[in-house]
Amino acid sequence: MWKRLPFRLRGYLITMTGVLLLSPDALLVKDTQVDVATFMFWRGLLLGSLLLLIAVLRYGRALPAAIRACGPAIWWCPLAFAGSAWAFVIANRLTSAGNVLVMMNLAPLVAGLIGLLCFGQRLRRQTWVVIGICVTGASLMAAGELGQGSLLGLAVALFVPASIAINTTVASVQKGDRRRGVDTTVVLPLGCLAMLLPAIPLGGVQIPPPDDMQRIALMGLLLPAAYFLIQTGPRYLPGAEVSLVMLLETLVGTLLVWAWVGEVPTLLAFLGGGLIVAAMLLSGLRDLHRQRRKAAAGAPDAQRLPQMAAQAQEDSETSCQGEMGLERR
Repeated sequence: MWKRLPFRLRGYLITMTGVLLLSPDALLVKDTQVDVATFMFWRGLLLGSLLLLIAVLRYGRALPAAIRACGPAIWWCPLAFAGSAWAFVIANRLTSAGNVLVMMNLAPLVAGLIGLLCFGQRLRRQTWVVIGICVTGASLMAAGELGQGSLLGLAVALFVPASIAINTTVASVQKGDRRRGVDTTVVLPLGCLAMLLPAIPLGGVQIPPPDDMQRIALMGLLLPAAYFLIQTGPRYLPGAEVSLVMLLETLVGTLLVWAWVGEVPTLLAFLGGGLIVAAMLLSGLRDLHRQRRKAAAGAPDAQRLPQMAAQAQEDSETSCQGEMGLERR
């Protein structure tokens, strides 16, 4: 069933699941009182430990080779991952959540530009249209909180979309020997190490109060699965489209705040959320319709062509070896 789904749809489903698990993050960050250094030390330690365990269980002794296969992503993805985490937490402490979300909404646009200018990664016209609609919708959702908070908080928040865009784009352009791209989830533990090391000289190595520790532990359980799935998304999708799916965090996070603390979203929030859902739903349905129409016309699946070529080459080599064996006889 899973392998019969269109390649792009698989990427969307994987990334959406990760975003749903990540959505309570902003609420839990706001709900803790511990200082930023302590928060980041424990966040990096718990998150990194579980992600490293997952990587070891998946690859075993082949883990060093899997890390080397990531190429330049070994450096860029961990640093961007750690940078987005620090900027997200600091910005949420300095300014309103709405301002941070507005800045995060720039991630798909920044990712699209980085992919185009730095890597020649072209996006479909449909993707640019969806990015524009979703950025507009997410900005409407957070418009009610604009103007609350400090200019310093806004400046720090700008690093969040830039870091997300660098991470997803660099991950998506690393090509593997199969249809999917290179598995860059293996470098996430390095990102967690880069996340917790700056917290040590800042006095982050201390035990938080029990209430804060419970929330940090909860994040330590949810975030590994969330980031693992989100980092898997670039194996199927361009970085801009992964960043686009992450805009759902704005919608789901708003609904969680509504359910958790009874904070009723504004009319603009409902309108913006509706735009996001409608744009992504219509885009997905259009992709499915296009895929089925091509299949009905007898066109081969473009995503399977590399695999078919590799199989044909393997069959050819096997045939040549068989003919050489007959000649020797």
